[in-house]
Amino acid sequence: MRLSLATLLILLASAAGCDRDHGDRPIGQVVEIETPLGLPPVPVPRNNPETAETIALGRRLFYETKLSRHQTLSCSSCHNPLIGFTDGQRFSRGATGKLGTRNALTVVNAAYVPIQFWDGRAASLEDQAGGPMANPTEMDQAHDVTVSKLQADPTYRAEFEKAFGSGPVTLAKVTKALASFERTLLSGNSAFDKYQYGGDKTALNPAAIRGLAIFRDPAKGNCAACHIIGDKFALFTDGKFHNIGVSVDDQGDLTDLGRYNETKKDSDKGAFKTPTLRNIAMTPPYMHDGSFKTLKDVVDFYAGGGNSNAYLDPEIKAINLTGPERAHLVEFLKSLTGESPRDAGPPDTKQLGSLK
Repeated sequence: MRLSLATLLILLASAAGCDRDHGDRPIGQVVEIETPLGLPPVPVPRNNPETAETIALGRRLFYETKLSRHQTLSCSSCHNPLIGFTDGQRFSRGATGKLGTRNALTVVNAAYVPIQFWDGRAASLEDQAGGPMANPTEMDQAHDVTVSKLQADPTYRAEFEKAFGSGPVTLAKVTKALASFERTLLSGNSAFDKYQYGGDKTALNPAAIRGLAIFRDPAKGNCAACHIIGDKFALFTDGKFHNIGVSVDDQGDLTDLGRYNETKKDSDKGAFKTPTLRNIAMTPPYMHDGSFKTLKDVVDFYAGGGNSNAYLDPEIKAINLTGPERAHLVEFLKSLTGESPRDAGPPDTKQLGSLK
């Protein structure tokens, strides 16, 4: 039996939640996340069903500086809702001033990605949420300190009890609430979606239509080999890891081994997760090392076949695109900017648009 990608994602999310419930299950009424045009149903793990209470708590926590040392950073510091839930920097600066080594990924539509981070070191959004807090280069705060800060706040104690029932604040409750909120950060209904799935053939301009054809053509852009467009929805990622020739020094050596650090497989050397292309025009700079400033830079890189190295993905090869064709491809990528997620700003705002 062949499963659809949407079904597979739901099964993976459920499996990730099995046998890991330690009394931190949400107690509220389960709510369904509404998905915009162009996106499938959101996969939700069985031990962390979406409730209004956990989503609201996660939203507050996402903007909470108590999660960091010196209370200087929140999740939103690196995932700013006004710039596509990224920070616009090549590398993010942590609580003690240290610079990271990889570009901040957007959390928009991260609910659909089976594993998290550029190197896939987290198996779920719940696992991902705890990582930056304790990372000395990022928020630089031990988990027990974070939990004690929240436990000492009577308003948080009340919100955690409302969301999870009686009992102390725990790290599992914190990460579950954050993940619940992050699963609502969806963006679709772009010009592309209206054209491709909404039946509006006027939604894309002629240049973007030509760019879409180049994007899908294996003999031209071949972009859809990894940034998948389905019949009913488009995630613009295969959720896999590829070496595309980024972060190679003048001697042809990899400067970041990527997925290999997690798997120790030679085939994973220099491989990084395929990022979604949705809202890509909002989230420069590009690549895991933030080395490209513009979408034109990215297209030119792929047109040149990437940087050669021993582990380059076989799908990466020089493509013969004219100057106008490259411009059309960029125009198509711009059409992937969708609607902003609803109720995604700080808790005292209702719509993201009210922040602008």
